[in-house]
Amino acid sequence: MLRKTLLLLAGVLVLHTATQAQILKKASGLLKSGGTSTGSTGSVTENEAGMGIKEALEKGVQAGIAALNKQNGFFGNEAYKILLPPDALKAEKTLRGIGLGGEVDKAILQINRAAEQAVGFASPIFVNAIKSMTITDALNLLKGGQRSATDFFQSKTTESLKSAFSPVVDSALNNTAATRYYSTLVTKYNGLPTTFNKINPDLKGYVTEKAVKALFDQIAKEELAIRQNPAARSTELLKKVFGNVKI
Repeated sequence: MLRKTLLLLAGVLVLHTATQAQILKKASGLLKSGGTSTGSTGSVTENEAGMGIKEALEKGVQAGIAALNKQNGFFGNEAYKILLPPDALKAEKTLRGIGLGGEVDKAILQINRAAEQAVGFASPIFVNAIKSMTITDALNLLKGGQRSATDFFQSKTTESLKSAFSPVVDSALNNTAATRYYSTLVTKYNGLPTTFNKINPDLKGYVTEKAVKALFDQIAKEELAIRQNPAARSTELLKKVFGNVKI
């Protein structure tokens, strides 16, 4: 009886060892193919995985620009509508109180029109930043959280994107007369006898920050769609890379 028990235990041990060996072999194969799983589309190489992340980000940029670079893309969207800078909120209240609400509304409208115009020129700035990401950077994001690629991209490029995007926003603010309307408001408020703390917020920096933030939000939505919805994977590369990743 004891001998039979020992033989049974030995058999279980051999089976367990063989199973472990198969698991290790499969894991090794996955690492060689870029750390992704395999499916009907075949293994995904590290280069494909990295390029897939970049393509997803580029797709997010284009979707974001399409959603924002149109009339009311900012002004008609409560999530993105740009109000006066925080430093000017007291001025807005005061000016509305003395019957200048119409001028305040014009300034807000033109500020949003400037943002809507400016994001139309964002594509090459954002795409060049995406292309500068290394394959290793992109690969590490493939199995991250639902917006890991967007968060990484945002953390690494926000300041440089603002610097590159700022002249575009400045031009748009001037083209839409937003700067003139806003300067008029500031001048009128600062000229009131009751104004002791003069204001002159950086409108260009403020609108640039709002526009860049809105674009990143749109990129995040697109990344989430690509990760969760097979129908959003519009190219063969996206289908192959994200179709093989278990999130």
